[in-house]
Parts: sequence; structure tokens; C-alpha cells
Amino acid sequence: MNIDTKDANVVRASKLDCAALSDALDRLSIVGQCYKIRPCDPSFRLTGRAYTVLYEPTTIETGNVGEYMDDVPPGRVVVIDNRGRDDMGTWGNILTELAFHRGAAGTVIDGNNRDVALCRELGYPIFSHDTWMRTGKGRIQLKALEVPVIIGGVVVHPGDIVRGDADGVVVLPKVRENELLDVAEHIARQERELRDAIRGGMRMDEARRKYRYHDLQSPGYDAAKPA
Repeated sequence: MNIDTKDANVVRASKLDCAALSDALDRLSIVGQCYKIRPCDPSFRLTGRAYTVLYEPTTIETGNVGEYMDDVPPGRVVVIDNRGRDDMGTWGNILTELAFHRGAAGTVIDGNNRDVALCRELGYPIFSHDTWMRTGKGRIQLKALEVPVIIGGVVVHPGDIVRGDADGVVVLPKVRENELLDVAEHIARQERELRDAIRGGMRMDEARRKYRYHDLQSPGYDAAKPA
């Protein structure tokens, strides 16, 4: 997984799984779980700040579908809003090759991609609705870069932290990322301690009460409140 090690919050997010981050989003009543966005391979992981791309329909070949990749900074996640269209692939082997060698952290698509074999061979993480071989050339064109987009029902702003693993993709809004990471780290710590207690022979009902597992993700959770 290629991440920007100079960005402290990106590093923090990379150490947390999407489930813990999702629970933190729920506790803070933030919509950040991208619906039906899945990895092209269950081993894929990505963490980085969003570089957003917005496509629109067209009926002519404009030739500008992937030129933006030359300007994507290393360590960023390419986040593509194709309005969930599943009648074409929005990303293929040329863009995979380019993104991999430019040092991008991965790609997330509200739509489909194709040429899956190469991304698996290179270990370049792609998350999308599905795969299909039909080209997007002559069907879509670039509308805007670095603007708010929608991925799986979630609004993504340029610079938001994007985290993906085998469970899917979550987005941490930049304006709330510190708070979200603090909460997610607390949830992950509580779950580790609960699992350790179960391994040590503690009953599940007792462990759930002790570590307050029943309401870790609840908006009304108060860490100072006794179990």
C-alpha cells in the first residue's frame, strides 16, 4: 500500500480498518460509508487524500478521459464520479499503468472498471461497483477536476481521507478527520481488549458489558460513563 508517510493523519487512518472507521462515522452521525463500492481483489488496501474527477456523458470521442493522471500528486487516491454508470468501464490498463508508476495510492470509482488482471498483477488497488470490458471512450468526457463528487452516496471533497480494505471504502471529511480518528482508535482499542478477554475465557455477555461493545458506535456514547 503506497501512502504519504509525511501526512500524520493518513498514516493514522492506514492503521485502522474500515469497520472501525465506519463505527466512528456512525458515532459522530457522519455519512461516510460508500455504498456498494468494492475492491477488485480482497487483498487490496488504500489510504490517501482524494483527488477528485467528475465525468459527464458524451456521444463523441474527446480524447481527454485520462489526461488528468499526469497531474495527480503521488500518494493521492483518484476518486472518480461517473454517476454510478455500469454500462462501461471508466478505468483500464493504461490508467492503471500510469497511476502505478506515478505513485498514486489507488483508485475509487462510482462506476465500473476493466482490465482487472493488470491491477492485480501490479498490486494497484482499485475499488468500484464492478468490472466490465466495454470502453468509456465516446461515452463519457471529463467535466471537472478537484471538485466535490459523490461516491456510493457519499460526498467527497478534494483532500478528504479515503480508506479502503476488503470491507469497502469509507471517507473521512477533512474538517472532522481528527475527531473521527480519535474515536476510531478508541473503538479499535476496545475491540482488541474485548477479543483478548474472550481468548482468556471471559463470557461474551460479560465482555460486552465490560467493554460496552453494545454502544461503541452509538451517537450517545460517553467514554466516561460506567458500563
